[in-house]
Amino acid sequence: QVHLVESGGGLVQAGGSLRLSCEASGLTFRSYAMAWFRQVPGQGREFVSGTSWNGGRTKYADSVKGRFTISRDDAKNTVYLEMNNLRPEDTALYYCACGSYYGLTETSAFDYRGQGTQVTVSS
Repeated sequence: QVHLVESGGGLVQAGGSLRLSCEASGLTFRSYAMAWFRQVPGQGREFVSGTSWNGGRTKYADSVKGRFTISRDDAKNTVYLEMNNLRPEDTALYYCACGSYYGLTETSAFDYRGQGTQVTVSS
């Protein structure tokens, strides 16, 4: 059974940083593209960032370019999202997802996703 477990969220002041982690189990992690999404209550899911199966390619939403960095450690079955210069509008539930194809930005295109970790940025 596949599990994706996110951690690292919390409350931070604007301008601060957080590092999210997503540990996967029950799958051959190195074979999957990974992505991060976020969702605010009452709004749709928003693609944040994605990485290819080998980490060689990365993709970011325009709203986070230059501030967020995605990376993966296949030895630990973990994908990370380093978030710097956080803004109040980054407040959301962040969750990771895995899928067979890199570059897709809709959660429906991914095979599995986690339950999420809450990020709250105060002004």
